[in-house]
Amino acid sequence: MEYLKLFGASPTKAHKELYAQSPQWDGNKFVNLEETTMEFSWSNLPELLRKQFFDKENREPELSLPIQAFQREEFLKPSPNSKAIWYGHSALLLRIMNYNILIDPMLGDNASPIAPFKTQRFSKESIELIEELPEIDLILITHDHYDHLDFASIKKLKGKVKRYFVALGVGRHLIEWGIPKENIKEFDWWDAEDFNEIKITFTPSRHFSGRGLTDRAKSLWGGWAFRTSDENLYFSGDGGYGKYFLEVGERLGPFDFGWMECGQYNENWHQIHMYPEESVQAALDAKVKKAMPVHWGGFALALHTWKDPVSRFVEAAAKQKLNILHPQIGELLDYTSDHRLAWWETVT
Repeated sequence: MEYLKLFGASPTKAHKELYAQSPQWDGNKFVNLEETTMEFSWSNLPELLRKQFFDKENREPELSLPIQAFQREEFLKPSPNSKAIWYGHSALLLRIMNYNILIDPMLGDNASPIAPFKTQRFSKESIELIEELPEIDLILITHDHYDHLDFASIKKLKGKVKRYFVALGVGRHLIEWGIPKENIKEFDWWDAEDFNEIKITFTPSRHFSGRGLTDRAKSLWGGWAFRTSDENLYFSGDGGYGKYFLEVGERLGPFDFGWMECGQYNENWHQIHMYPEESVQAALDAKVKKAMPVHWGGFALALHTWKDPVSRFVEAAAKQKLNILHPQIGELLDYTSDHRLAWWETVT
């Protein structure tokens, strides 16, 4: 029964009636703003899966990537600027207006828990970090893929989280896992909520969702924007490049800082994951003044080397004159700093 819990909950008739109120629902599923397809031939799938699970050379670091120790006192200390700690892939801990916000807290060791072979995390024992974290005022979930919504992490976090803001449709999984319905708020694109003087908006992206064979695109996907009286921050969420970045910039920008999806790309699914050069362009489109690549440094979910996303992002940002940061995993980040240690270059 524990294995079946991993899938979350399938949408009921009542769920679908609720989703039908969304402009993004086409009567059967949620859809992107632009036509989006997976461009691979089913005849190539066996070879693709073979490479994914067995061809690991340079796609994973030879040794476990270290996670810097949590500086609890420094993280909780009042500060005029928001703080952030990146835990690899898309897991991000924020301190905004003295509130603790956790985005896509997938801290488990396997991004493919229902597959026959593991997709192992680059860092060991990351889920144990949850015990060190302070009380979490708010968890945000961009979409329900396993590398963003992890049953083991949610279960371990349950006792220290006050509220959950999630993409429309994701709430049913949390309820299935024992999270009280009254603690969850679901968001459609452009929905906004004032959370203790932080205006939080759910933004579009170009992606898809699903945890099994029957629930593809039965919940929404997107990113998050945070506006306070002094700051404006953007977390792009997963997604291919598209015109929506310009709209995000026009409606909600400019942003002081942005965490941009950059990793797990492949020509076969280019429309749902950006190449690093596109991640830089997306930041510029969205009027992000300073950016950081995420969705890398955690798992080998595509066939590129593990360093390729950040290396190409840094090179493209230099050409486009985009100011960037790329902290180490677990490093306490003040985004106003100019710290730019290329730490991955010394790791094999």
